[in-house]
Formats: sequence, C-alpha cells, structure tokens
Amino acid sequence: MTKIGILKEGKIPVDKRVAITPHQASQIKESFSDLELVCQKSEIRCFSDQDYIEESIEMVDHVDDCDIIFGVKEVPLGQLIPDKTYFFFSHTIKKQDYNRELLNEALDKNVRLIDYETLTSADGQRIIAFGRYAGIVGAYNGIWSFGKRYNLFNIRRAHECFDLADMRTEYDKVKLPVIKIAITGGGRVAKGAMEVLLGLGVRQVTPERYVNEDFNEPVFTQLNSRDYNKPEEGREFSRAEFFDHPEHFESDFFQYAKCTDLLIACAFWNPAAPVLFTREQATLRDFKIKIIADVTCDIEGSIPSTVRPTTIDDPVFDFDATTGAEKPVFSDEGNITVMSVDNLPCELPRNASEDFGAELIKNVLPCLLGEDPDRIIERATITDKGKLTSHYAYLQDYADGKE
Repeated sequence: MTKIGILKEGKIPVDKRVAITPHQASQIKESFSDLELVCQKSEIRCFSDQDYIEESIEMVDHVDDCDIIFGVKEVPLGQLIPDKTYFFFSHTIKKQDYNRELLNEALDKNVRLIDYETLTSADGQRIIAFGRYAGIVGAYNGIWSFGKRYNLFNIRRAHECFDLADMRTEYDKVKLPVIKIAITGGGRVAKGAMEVLLGLGVRQVTPERYVNEDFNEPVFTQLNSRDYNKPEEGREFSRAEFFDHPEHFESDFFQYAKCTDLLIACAFWNPAAPVLFTREQATLRDFKIKIIADVTCDIEGSIPSTVRPTTIDDPVFDFDATTGAEKPVFSDEGNITVMSVDNLPCELPRNASEDFGAELIKNVLPCLLGEDPDRIIERATITDKGKLTSHYAYLQDYADGKE
C-alpha cells in the first residue's frame, strides 16, 4: 500500500497554501482504495487541522513513514527525508544559486524530486500551476496601487479578505477615471488578471483601438507576443520563430507605453527576447506608464523598474527612471510605482489551494498512481536514485558549483 503525506510548510516567510485541501484529501482516499493518506499537523495553513479531521484525515506529527510527500514551497535545508518521493516547487531548474544546496541534498539523500513546474503534457503545456491566482491578485494589487497613488479609493488588500468571493465585494468601491490599462501575456496568469478587470466593469478593446482611439471610460487591452515584438528586417511575425529564436526580434512596445496608465505584466519572458522597454525610454516625455504591476517579477528582466521583489506586507515602491534608483513609494509624480510581490497566490491561499489541488487530482495523481503513457512523471523527475535524470543532466555543473 502506498502512503501519501501532506507536508507542513517550513519555509520562511510563511506560506499558508497547501497542495491538497481537506475535502480533496477525502476524495483521494475514496478514489484510490489501496492508498493511505495522512496530513502533518500545522498551525499556519489556511485550512486548520480540524478541517482535515472533519474529513476523516489522520493528523500526524511526522511524515517519515510516507512514500510520497506533497508540499508547496522548497523544503528547508536539512529537512528532506531520505529515500522519499517529494513534490514541491524546487526553484532549481533555472540554476537558481539560492537552491543549489537543496538540489544537492536531494541527490545526497536519494530523494526522488518532482517539481510541479516541470509537470507538462505531451505537447509541453504545464498541467498544474498557481498562475491564475497570481494574475488575479496581481491585477487587484495594481488597482489597489492606483487608488493609493492618486487617493481615489480605499480597498482591502487581497490577503485581508477571507477568499476570492470576499475580495470581489471590494469591487464596488473602485471608481476608476478614464484610463488605459495594458495586460501582457495570453496564458493562465493573464486570464486571471482579465478576470479582475472584467469583474470591475472595465471594457476590453483591441490593441489597435487601444493605441489609436480615445475613450470616455476606463479600458484595457490584452497583448500577446505578436502585438509588441516585431521581427528584424521587416519579416512577418511567426510565433514559432519567436519562441525558437527570440533574439531575432525587437520590441515594439513603446507604442503602448505612450498611452498606458497602468501596466499589468503577465507574460513569460525569455532572457534572449527583447526587453519590454528600456530605462532610457521610460525617461522620455511621451512615456506615460505610472504604475506597473509586475506579476512575472523577473528581477532586472524585461521591465527595468523591477529592481527587486516586494512582499505582501510591503508591496510597492517607486522607481526613478532618470537615475535608475528606488525611491519611497508615492514620493514623486515623476516616478513609476512598482508592485512586484513574488508570491501573489499566497494572498488568496484557500482558493489557490483548491484550484491547485483539483489539477493535482485530475492531471497528476492518475499518472503517478496508475498508467502514465505520456511519461509525465518521468519527464518531471529531476533527481532519482542519487542522480540527476537525463532530462536534467544540464544541472550537473550547477550542482557541482561550477556555474
């Protein structure tokens, strides 16, 4: 019999999310008769221990006797249990320096490490993510920032609300002037951001109308990569070429920067691709953007004003494009206000956990506990039997400290 454990999150700052909610844990037990499931006690989860007990889930002090362990964030150094299968966001596949020791601990302890970020369908699409809630909270934080900067309205922060339904009760307080809002990206994150703007009654317009027309109401547009990246030498845009060779393109975003008041950045950015805009462009008189909700939070990436991540408790700062320096928030009308919280789904942990767990049950567990014809689990496994798997052999020099 396989035994699954739901891990108590140990990373600081505290993360209240969970991979499997109490009701979902009960569903899993009913669906897989040859499975045992327990939950490690925790005083920080958005769902209490009592919530799990009421679903007949056994609460335990330790998960040492479990075969498979589900967490959310990185397991703190020294806490990985040898010879187990772990699921969590390891933040190692981009060779992040701060998690090199964690990868080596997984190797040294013979841990089978499976990263949620690497779980993909046969055509390469991610099958489990918190992206929708990153977009929802990121857009909401952008609107909150706009109200604060211009002293127009006061709404509760998302993390002060019980859940998404409670957060939506704040929408009636939002009174936006005639502004233009741009959302970059077309995936889960961007769709989450669009949910908020549509919920606020903001009208969506095409990119062409957005640039060329004036409106007597607040509007937004959603920009895909073809809208703000153009091929060199006047060629036709090819999505396949852009993803395979982004270095062959240049940014065409400035046309939107000249008429945008609030930018909500939700697009994945490849470091080989053009930046959205440069710091020099941000100093030009016709650069209009005053608030940026950088949901993607690529530090010093495609958006030059994102010089650091912010926190849920202290979500915004100002950026002076003329000097490239961070300034106190809302300190000067010439500054750009930046929201760059890097753990946005944590602000609505109950909803984010419910959606994530539903995808886990639908898309991952059947492959993990049954047949896996598309080798989804195999392709997502980073370490196994004390070695990097063939898909992640490129991490060897990183693990060895050579790069």
